[in-house]
Amino acid sequence: MLQTVLHSVSYAGVWPGQARLSLDDFLTRAWSLGYEGVMLMAKRPHLSVLDFENVATERLRWRIDELGLKVACLAGYTDFTIGSDRPDIPTREMQVLYVTQLARLAATLGSKLVRVFTGYCRPNVGYDQAWNWCVESLKESSRRAADFGVTLALQNHHDTAAHFESFADLLDDVDEPNCQAAFDAWSPALHGSDLVVAVKRLGSRIVHTTVADYVRRPRFSYVPNLVNYVSEPDAIRAVPMGEGFIDYDSFFAALRDVGYQGAVAYEMCSPLRGGGSEENLDRYAKQFLEWMRDTSQA
Repeated sequence: MLQTVLHSVSYAGVWPGQARLSLDDFLTRAWSLGYEGVMLMAKRPHLSVLDFENVATERLRWRIDELGLKVACLAGYTDFTIGSDRPDIPTREMQVLYVTQLARLAATLGSKLVRVFTGYCRPNVGYDQAWNWCVESLKESSRRAADFGVTLALQNHHDTAAHFESFADLLDDVDEPNCQAAFDAWSPALHGSDLVVAVKRLGSRIVHTTVADYVRRPRFSYVPNLVNYVSEPDAIRAVPMGEGFIDYDSFFAALRDVGYQGAVAYEMCSPLRGGGSEENLDRYAKQFLEWMRDTSQA
């Protein structure tokens, strides 16, 4: 059975109405729910590099060991196209330093993975320029992370290389052995891509995956002079695992076919059906574990 991991963003109060736990309270909650490991949000209010150095990091490592948990991954937050409006500010250098510090922190906490992103689209940045910035930044970040024995797990989240074919191309261009894929199902599912084809395209490069399930809700804007509506992009609302539109059965079957042995992290990083109370968050987190048990027996 794949290792079950709870992403701390799930209890970080990052969306309106979501309950917020301290990092220590989150660790206790993950343990009490029955998770084997954690994925730690590498920013405040949880694991900021500004707050965890030396003694604080050692205390955190002791607490994690005491609970019998494993740190599967540190969740970094990068955007390598940001700051294009002020090229005099070394924004990408700052982000490379951030990733380097996360790699150092991960090694201290016994983790081999740091999750990173590519970059968002910006009106004043061309496609090729954004691509090159991401490649250059990921390449340097990877080389620096390698000094700590850490792999960068690039998540298919931001605009640059959002499609799985482009995502594979980007990894080819980075061409560093410790820059691999944190490949999730929700992104290609929203694009209408075949999940099995997508997973098999990435294959053994997949070192981590984060899951959540969603339903689509159609949206419309009223046009008074036509006495009618025009369609808007669907709203996406998180629901318990197995109740949404994402074909996770095919996704996990494909992961098994490519020999995936990494962790599966569950996250609640957007508004949930039922709200953001601790009770509802716990209900979702427990249902994920039940769903994983059923999936492993299928």
